[in-house]
Amino acid sequence: MPDDVYTTPGGRATLALADLLRQRIAAAGSLGFAEFMAGALYHPELGYYARSTRQVGRGGDFFTSVSVGPLFGELLARRFCAWWEGAGGPTPWRIIESGAHDGRLASDILKALAQLNPAALAALQYAIPEPLPQLRAAQMETLRPFAGQVSVVASAAELAAAPLPGIAFGNEVLDALPFHVVEWHHGRWQACNVGCAADGGFRWVLAEIPDEPELIAALAALGPEFPEGYRTEIRTNHAEFIRPLLAGLTQGRVLWLDYGFAKPEYYHPARTAGTLRTFSRHRAAADPLQSPGEIDLTAHVDFTAVAETCVALGCRVAAFCTQSAWLTAVARPWLLAMEDRPDARLLRQFQTLVHPAHLGTRFQVLEMSWHESPPPTATAADWHRLALPE
Repeated sequence: MPDDVYTTPGGRATLALADLLRQRIAAAGSLGFAEFMAGALYHPELGYYARSTRQVGRGGDFFTSVSVGPLFGELLARRFCAWWEGAGGPTPWRIIESGAHDGRLASDILKALAQLNPAALAALQYAIPEPLPQLRAAQMETLRPFAGQVSVVASAAELAAAPLPGIAFGNEVLDALPFHVVEWHHGRWQACNVGCAADGGFRWVLAEIPDEPELIAALAALGPEFPEGYRTEIRTNHAEFIRPLLAGLTQGRVLWLDYGFAKPEYYHPARTAGTLRTFSRHRAAADPLQSPGEIDLTAHVDFTAVAETCVALGCRVAAFCTQSAWLTAVARPWLLAMEDRPDARLLRQFQTLVHPAHLGTRFQVLEMSWHESPPPTATAADWHRLALPE
């Protein structure tokens, strides 16, 4: 039985996430926000993502591109199929999806591949790394029709024993990686930790920056000039997250679709309150310390940091653009084929995915190349937007 099990007067074992977090705070004095967030979202029994699979969609807490309809999965399938054909049709090949939630996007992709190129589907091994048992069960149930080609594993490290050519991707997964929260005070950074409040809740506590080389280097790279009280977020776990995914591929592409900015936009001095938000019932709020385990916690993605990590691991930038630009390029053959017989339902889905007032410019797409020969050449605009040295 886990250490964080509590027994009710009636004798039934129950788990209380807030109590668990308070115990950790009492032992440590305060918790870094990354640790608080990891518990709130990913505790295997009490975390937000362990509670159910109903967070996404009209009846949940937030929408994603998957919520728009199956077209999003079909367009991803078209991009993946084009890569497979361009790579000479390797057999077998692999798609690794991180953050697959209930498996709906995987189902949309696999159904589309069955129509687009049955040979590509027959050669495919679709892998989903998922540490939470409840989500693994939901994914396997959703993907039962493709059981022979889908593997749901507890860790991406399990794929490294037999790497294959292919694609690793994630839709709205990087924004959910735990992060540090920091503030600028009197010419230096301080950590925004979480402590216990007198009313039994949680409160912010300023603390010294922990002695973590990655965090110290990331803060030093931001420069010295910020307004007093400037608050922002720093993720130092990109390499830890991405490295095992690359180990499951011999070559191919890495693709991230999420909301976020390049570093100059993310850490602009005018963005004084950062991007940390909570979502519940489609309403955004700014207090992430209320109701841990019951609300979503998120912050925008620093795509420059992601690109720098991928480059350090051996990748090359292939593209960085808005979701609107990327999906429009992918959809061009599909749009041309529909000129004579347009499908109003699918066109409405496409407009929602690409329109600036909807998801088109709120989301960015970063596509990286992994061990491909010859490697792709990113445009100068991609490098400029990411603020990477050419």
